Amino acid sequence: MSATATMPITKAQEPAVPVRTIVAFIFMVFGMFMAILDIQIVSSSLAEIQAGISASADEITWVQTSYLIAEVVMIPLSGTLTRIFSTRWLFVASAASFTVMSLMCALSSSINEMMVWRALQGFLGGAMIPTVFATSFTVFPPRMRTVISPVIGLIATLAPTIGPTVGGYLTELFSWHWLFLVNIIPGIAVTIGAYLFIDFDKPNYSLIKFFDWTGLALLAVFLGTLEYVLEEGPGDDWLNSAVIRNLVLLCATSGGLFFYRMFTKKDPLVDFSAFKDRNFASGCLFSFTMGIGLYGLTYLYPVYLARIQNYSSMMIGETMFVTGVAMFLTAPIAGRLSAKVDPRIMIGGGFVGFAIGTWQAHYITSDWAFHELLIPQILRGVSLMMCMVTVTNISLGTLSPQMLRGASGLFNLTRNLGGAVGLALINTTMNNRFDLHLQRLHETVSWSSVQAQTTLNNMTHAFSRLGSNADLAALKQMSLLVRRQAFTLAIADIFFVLTILFLGIVLMLPLLKKPTPPPASAGGGH
Repeated sequence: MSATATMPITKAQEPAVPVRTIVAFIFMVFGMFMAILDIQIVSSSLAEIQAGISASADEITWVQTSYLIAEVVMIPLSGTLTRIFSTRWLFVASAASFTVMSLMCALSSSINEMMVWRALQGFLGGAMIPTVFATSFTVFPPRMRTVISPVIGLIATLAPTIGPTVGGYLTELFSWHWLFLVNIIPGIAVTIGAYLFIDFDKPNYSLIKFFDWTGLALLAVFLGTLEYVLEEGPGDDWLNSAVIRNLVLLCATSGGLFFYRMFTKKDPLVDFSAFKDRNFASGCLFSFTMGIGLYGLTYLYPVYLARIQNYSSMMIGETMFVTGVAMFLTAPIAGRLSAKVDPRIMIGGGFVGFAIGTWQAHYITSDWAFHELLIPQILRGVSLMMCMVTVTNISLGTLSPQMLRGASGLFNLTRNLGGAVGLALINTTMNNRFDLHLQRLHETVSWSSVQAQTTLNNMTHAFSRLGSNADLAALKQMSLLVRRQAFTLAIADIFFVLTILFLGIVLMLPLLKKPTPPPASAGGGH
C-alpha cells in the first residue's frame, strides 16, 4: 500500500460541501424530526383522542402501537429502496405521504380509521429516519462530523423526549387534532425542499425486478408480531395468553425463515454484511441499550408523575423539558469532544452518567416532584448526547458508502427495538414488583399494627367532619395510600435494575476497537 493511501485526509484535501447539499440536509433533518416526534407526540393525549374517536381503553393504545409496528418494518427496508429510487425520490415520497397520512389521522372519526392512517403514516414516513443517518456519512467529509453527528443525534433523541411536552401543549391549547395537523405545513415544506435540493445519487429502477416480495412479507410478519408481543405481553401476562403464545410462535417461524432467506439469497432485501464489522456489531448492542434509556425513561417518569403526583399532561411536559434542555446544551460539547477524545471513553462516561442518574432516582419516594427529579433528568440528557454522538460515529463512521445505506437502517432499528424491549421489561417488572410490594405492605398495615390503627383513626376522625360513612372513606383512603406506596417502590426497583443494566454495558466496551480514519471516498462524494 502506498504512503498516500495511509495518510489522513487534511482539510485542504477534502472537497468543499456545496450550499445545495447543506440546504438539502436541513430539509431532511426536519423530516426526520417529524417522523420521530410522532412516535411520542400522542402519548400524553391518548385520553382526549379516545374521547374524540369513541375508542375503548384497550383500543386507544393502538394509536401508538400501529405507528411503531409499521415504522420498524420500513426502517430496515430503506437501504434497498434508496438504491432503487434514489435518496431524492424516496425522501420526497416518504415526506409527502407522511404529510397526507397526518391529515387523514386528524380527520379520523373512528379507531379503525385512526389505526389504518397511523400505520401508513409510520410505514411511509419511517424511511426518512435511516436515510438522514446514511446521508450524513456519505455526502459530508469527516471534518464536518463534529457538527453533523451532534445535530442528528440531538434530533433523534430530543424528538421523542419532547414529544409528550409538545403533544400536551397542542391538546390543551387547541385540540387533539392538532397533534397531526401540526405536520402539514412543515411536511409540505420538507417535500418541496427535498425535491428541489436533494441530488446525491441516481435511481436504479432495474433493481425493481429483483425486489424480494416474499422477504418483505416475512419481515413484516416478523417485526410486526415482535413489536405487538413486546407491547401487549406485559398486560396479557405473556405466555399465559393464547394470543401471545400464538404470536410468539408466528414471530419465531417468520423470523427464522426471513433470516434464512436473507443469508442465502444473492441480492437480499436486507443486507446484514455490515455486522461483519466488529464496531458496527458492537455499536448496535450499545444502540440497543441506549434505546432502553431513551424510550424507557421517557415512559417511566411521566407514569410516575401522572399516577403518583397527579400531574396534567402539560405539567408532565414542563417537568420533562429539563432533559431536552440538557441535551441541547450538551450537543455542541459532545461534538467537539468526539473529535478529540477516544469515543470508547465518551461512551463509557455516557452510560456511567445514565447509571448515576438512575441510581439517584432509585431513592424515589411518593413526595418527589420537579426539584428531586432535576439532577437525574440532567444526567440523562447529558448522557444521551454523549452516547448518541459517539455510538453513531463508531458504528457507521468507518463503513464504506456502499454499506452505509443498509447499515443505517439496521442501526436505527436496534435503537427502536431496544426501546420496545425496554418498555416490555419495565412494564413486566412494574406489574410483578407492585404485586410483591402490595402484599408486603398489606402484611405490615394490619389490624395489629399500632401505627396503622392510629393513622386509620385520624383519617376516620377527619372524614367524620365531612359527613357519613367516615369508616368506609377512611379505609378507602388507607388502601389508596398503600397502593400508592407499593407503586412508588416498584418504580424504585426499576431504576435499580436500569442502573445494573447501564453499568453492565460499560463492561462491553472492550468489544469496540478505536476507529481508524475513514477512506477518502467516505465523505464528500456523491
